[in-house]
Amino acid sequence: MRVILAKSAGFCYGVQRAVDLAEKTAQASGGCWMLGDLIHNRYAVERLHQLGLRKAAGPDALQAGDTVLIRSHGELKSVLDGLEARGVRCVDATCPNVRRIQRLAAQAEEEGRIPILIGEPDHPEVLAAASWCKKTLVLQGPEAVRQWLNTHPEEQKTPFLVMAQTTCIRELFETSWKIIKKECTNAKKFDTICDATHKRQAEAAQIASEADAMVVVGDRKSANTRHLTEICARNCPRVLSIENADELPPDFFEGVSVAGLTAGASTPAGIIKEVYAAMSEEIKAVENKEESFEELLNQSFKTLNTGEKVTGIVTAITPTEVQVDVGAKQAAYIKLSELTDDPSAKPEDVVKVGDEIETYIVRVNDVEGYAELSKKRLDAVKVWENIEQAVEEKVVLEGTVTEENKGGIVVSVKGVRVFVPASQSGQPRGADLSAMKGQKVQLRITEVNRARRRVVGSIRSVTDEARRAAQEEIWASIEQGKRYTGTVKSMTSYGVFVDIGGVDGMVHISELSWSRIKTPSEICKVGDTMEVYVISFDSEKRKISLGVKDHNIDPWQVFIDKYNVGDVASVRIVKLIDFGAFAEVVPGVDGLIHISQIADRRIEKPGDVLSEGQIVDVKITAVDEERKKISLSIRALLTPALDETENGEEA
Repeated sequence: MRVILAKSAGFCYGVQRAVDLAEKTAQASGGCWMLGDLIHNRYAVERLHQLGLRKAAGPDALQAGDTVLIRSHGELKSVLDGLEARGVRCVDATCPNVRRIQRLAAQAEEEGRIPILIGEPDHPEVLAAASWCKKTLVLQGPEAVRQWLNTHPEEQKTPFLVMAQTTCIRELFETSWKIIKKECTNAKKFDTICDATHKRQAEAAQIASEADAMVVVGDRKSANTRHLTEICARNCPRVLSIENADELPPDFFEGVSVAGLTAGASTPAGIIKEVYAAMSEEIKAVENKEESFEELLNQSFKTLNTGEKVTGIVTAITPTEVQVDVGAKQAAYIKLSELTDDPSAKPEDVVKVGDEIETYIVRVNDVEGYAELSKKRLDAVKVWENIEQAVEEKVVLEGTVTEENKGGIVVSVKGVRVFVPASQSGQPRGADLSAMKGQKVQLRITEVNRARRRVVGSIRSVTDEARRAAQEEIWASIEQGKRYTGTVKSMTSYGVFVDIGGVDGMVHISELSWSRIKTPSEICKVGDTMEVYVISFDSEKRKISLGVKDHNIDPWQVFIDKYNVGDVASVRIVKLIDFGAFAEVVPGVDGLIHISQIADRRIEKPGDVLSEGQIVDVKITAVDEERKKISLSIRALLTPALDETENGEEA
């Protein structure tokens, strides 16, 4: 009998983020408040309460200066506005995927669309999302959609935006959308089901189809847990939903050969481990009951055969060998040469008395009553088995780059040489692969030929997957005005592309600097780190417009605060024209030097004296604040006395 544990069981990204924020905020502020349960798990909430996270009676109970944590399901917009107006400090632990639904609802209203949200009407996530626009239709599934359309036939031409609760069962959402799309001529869809939720539900369905009994762990208030239970019940005849290991009945696993275990997104890892351990113990108890006296008797007379695996207990260690009790009549031992590949290792460095050890039987001598064992040979077999299993399960392994080879690199994974072609190294074409030597890398095994001892792997598949995950995280949390630290990836004549964590955004040349520039290379180069903020984004087209210059700064006000008429300024010539030259006084503010004010003599054209990029001293002779124009003069600094004399004669 075996237990299959879902790999995705336990906290999702949004829940883990909320819990981490709660712990950090509670400890930093000496205690804080929450409105409703932070997540749907009473054990996790009780633990946070011990750290200082208390539940407020309601929004009105909070005063200026209080700190409140907004739960992962989000909060009503009216509540958030009220808290801000009263000076309550809000720490937003709303799941990024839930926040995205709120933004889409608000955006739909701006576009004249009515949001339709497929989900549970009374769920806090749904209530919060619906509050971000004046009108939102919340429909629980296909039946509710059909009923609403039948009673509102006049709405068929209304522009709708169809979304889903993040934990909605995908089948319900897709079926609902097909009905709406068929009946409504102006409907638009956004798939807002959390990827982690979909993965968790698909995995639960797969395990349930293989298992004789299925256990789902999670708080009974959690919609995520309820949906997992429903999905498992469709695929498995025996399904049990529990909150902790104490609720596991002792006779649940009788007659079961395969048991499955999964958990909702709000279930702490500690509870899952306790349930898994309890299931294992219950299964052992059931198995022990079923063992016959004959089987137990046969086990007491274990027969050893050359070439088989055997598990025993280390009973003694000498400088040359390790003695092992394998439960047979023969005495068994491992020579030091068969214990490990490391010739400098001492036996006690590898094993300890009392350790359980799995070995390979090299030779059995029934006449003299002993058996020779080998741990080293079994370890080698296990490594290859693990490598072959890694191919089937697409497991990510870690290794160290040991050398550059023809056409790629070699990575040592648990002592096995893995060849990684240059195209799968994750490096740009033509890159110097020798620079990777000594680096620890993550990779997947793509091909194994045990007979030829050939193993091929891919680093690129792991980095590409990580990049896609980073991209999804960016798109789930991106907001207008949000700031990022990015890296300049490429440059064009009209701007630069900046990587903000797996996603590239465009900074137009006009947004790079307040100063006039001809090319982005005047400001930055490929590889530079750049602080940027989001000007706008299009989630459907996957385009982001970024900015660098701070629009909170008014260049004209900077000039007014710094200079007065009559002041001397050091300026940069930015453009030459027929009747003079424009010069940058402060970044974003230019002044005009008329041709008559460039020199103390008559000149044919400004280029006879000045050149673009040149730094010169000028006198500020006039400022038109209404039209934001500045007059500058070089001549006034060259012949001030002559100008005063001429002015006097004219007077």
